[in-house]
Amino acid sequence: MLTIGELASYAGVTVRAVRHYHAKGLLPEPERDHSGYRRYDAAAVLQLIRIRTLAESGVPLARVRELLQADEKEFAAVVADIDERLRAEIREKQRHRERIARLVAGDSLALPQEVVEFLDRLRALGVDERIVQAERDGWIPLAARAPERVPDWMARKREQCADPQFIDFYLTLSQALDRTDDDPRLAELADKLAAYLTQLADEQGEDYIDDADIEPSLAPLMDTLAFDTVPPARRLIELLKTRGWTGWTKVERVGPTRSERGTRQEDTAQLRSRRER
Repeated sequence: MLTIGELASYAGVTVRAVRHYHAKGLLPEPERDHSGYRRYDAAAVLQLIRIRTLAESGVPLARVRELLQADEKEFAAVVADIDERLRAEIREKQRHRERIARLVAGDSLALPQEVVEFLDRLRALGVDERIVQAERDGWIPLAARAPERVPDWMARKREQCADPQFIDFYLTLSQALDRTDDDPRLAELADKLAAYLTQLADEQGEDYIDDADIEPSLAPLMDTLAFDTVPPARRLIELLKTRGWTGWTKVERVGPTRSERGTRQEDTAQLRSRRER
């Protein structure tokens, strides 16, 4: 026979909890013995453990009372239902744990793994982090609006990363990030990029240059993200337009106007002048 303190300790609850269960009618309160103590038997221990387990599983105390009075078949069915609910809660908590873990995972929080791998590839090649960030910011709306297209776009990016000229474009732009708009490196980069695009168009066709089929409304948004993160990119596109191409997100061939041809000649003259100094 156990005292109330011993019963509480054995069942893993407090004496206050035992008295609360007495008050709720869940656990019968025994009569006091000749010494003035209430003594609890093995049946009380089993009952109290059942009450504690059901309560900790989220079963309301009113429902606990019903279950304690149910027959074995009904009790087993209810326990099975409780078990399934707990399994669902565990699965949900596991999903929360995975989301929490991803908070420290950087780009993978908002991007498909193949895009993250592409960004890591650019970093490994020595591309400036600001350019990588501009790429990342552009991929987020793309992946959100057209997730089914990401594998095709990534296949194209992997193909481009295998081209030394394409990588050289990124590296040259990295070097020009902290330069002013009149820096000759931007003109050099525009020359190299225009030549590269023209070569691709001649060899593969103009459709090859812009085959991403990006939603028209997204292109200006992605351009703005890039220009805000990589300010020289805006000037680069202006220079590129005088060389027959335009666009950052959506690249297209254009015919330069007379004033633009004059601007290109000025750019070339300025570059030649700087070299001769």
